[in-house]
Amino acid sequence: MATTSDIRNGLCIKYNNDIYKIVEFLHVKPGKGPAFVRTKLKSVTSGKVIDNTFPAGRKIDDVRVETHKFQYLYSEGETYHFMNEQDYSQIQLQKSALDVPELMKEGEVVTIIINSEDSMPLSVEMPASVILEVTHTEPGVKGNTATNATKPATVETGASVNVPLFINEGDKIKVETTKGTYQERIKE
Repeated sequence: MATTSDIRNGLCIKYNNDIYKIVEFLHVKPGKGPAFVRTKLKSVTSGKVIDNTFPAGRKIDDVRVETHKFQYLYSEGETYHFMNEQDYSQIQLQKSALDVPELMKEGEVVTIIINSEDSMPLSVEMPASVILEVTHTEPGVKGNTATNATKPATVETGASVNVPLFINEGDKIKVETTKGTYQERIKE
């Protein structure tokens, strides 16, 4: 048993007969009244995100988990195939268990959280950022770079990312996986 002071991003808890992963949290101490913790929880079974508020000091039922590095192999429709880097065993997960499947390219190494009690995979954690190649974007207009203007670009995984005007097709860019936003251009 844990309490609300143990809440952190990525913690898996049992709540309402389901297992949820904490995506965001905020400890709030109002001037009047008791403190509480505002959380955003993502169901590891359905992928549904809910907002919930826990009173400070409330006991929460945490789930014992272990993490393993897996390499993303390929996808077939809604099913994604991964290989364990230690023993080369393969597992399949549904698209709903993934946070940002559109930013995952083949060969990417991800961390899969597995429930220690029944060895069921709970969720997939992407690296903080991924490097992807731009496959399609409109050319930037010369002289239009004074403002912080962006344009849509399609990357090699098929995802659309807003990039600055100076990015061209063939450029490699670093994309933050939590928000799906452009970070920087990678020089080769």
